[in-house]
Amino acid sequence: MAAVQFWKVSRAEAGQKLLQFLRRRLEGAVPPPALQRWIRTGQVRVDGSRAKPGTRLEEGQEIRVPPYSVEQAAPPGTPGMSASAKLKPVVVHEDHDLLVLAKPQGLPVHAGTGHHDSVAAGLAVEFAHSSWKPTLVHRLDRDTSGLLVVAKTYSCLRMLHDQWRAGLVNKSYLAWVHGATYWSTPTLLEDAARKVQSDVGERMVVGDGKTCRSLVRTIHHSESCSLVLIAPITGRTHQIRVQLSSRGHPLIGDRKYGGPPRPSGMLLHAWHIRWPGQEFQLLPDWQGTWAISRIASEAVLLQRTRELIAMPGKVDWDCGTGGG
Repeated sequence: MAAVQFWKVSRAEAGQKLLQFLRRRLEGAVPPPALQRWIRTGQVRVDGSRAKPGTRLEEGQEIRVPPYSVEQAAPPGTPGMSASAKLKPVVVHEDHDLLVLAKPQGLPVHAGTGHHDSVAAGLAVEFAHSSWKPTLVHRLDRDTSGLLVVAKTYSCLRMLHDQWRAGLVNKSYLAWVHGATYWSTPTLLEDAARKVQSDVGERMVVGDGKTCRSLVRTIHHSESCSLVLIAPITGRTHQIRVQLSSRGHPLIGDRKYGGPPRPSGMLLHAWHIRWPGQEFQLLPDWQGTWAISRIASEAVLLQRTRELIAMPGKVDWDCGTGGG
């Protein structure tokens, strides 16, 4: 049984609601109903005073926490976290509030069935002694490489979520696809798609369901394959993969959506992300036939990307077989 504890709210934790703060600090050691009861009965105090679950905390405030039994020594999903991941993200940018990682292909964002290594697990180990654990702002599929944004403070997480909801965050991907594409100018892809179960697991199909919108432009094409730049406007599951596949241009290596096989996986890379005041880009390390350097410079790709996401209302339309 732990004794009464007094915790100081750190800069990284400031802005959280009291209940959120307790849940993050205790990491599952005390169930949420018990936390609610602590607050309701005044066992938890903020600077010596009673508070409500939704009270916003400020840096430097002192939180009194009553004695409790540790029901769980570690949060769910921690088995195997201490082992070093075979695939480790590279830090692209880090400051007091923000961490931008280069996620390698094959590393899942969260642990799941059949794999324990993940970006989240690595962060939990790396920041095990931090008062506020860095939190992933968005996701990437396991087989997608590229930029992944992590908030190191609650205020940063909240700001980025607000920016996302307001449509102020732009993500752009590079992809090699099967066949020749002719999107020589920014083109809007619009479809309706839904999830189905198939012999290759859960996948998306176009025809009906939720609306998917993406902006796309061809960077280079030959008779057999094309390099495309694509910026999702909506954020549906496997959106890029199903929209391109439904037009006869599956990703190279994307077997689930009918792409030509490639031993080392599909060629989809989150290369650019931007929101007001911040912009990051990272070229993929594809080699040989797929090397970006033989097609275009980073400066040219950055210019094309900015053009693509600048005016989404002034584009050509490609509604495909499942669009509006």
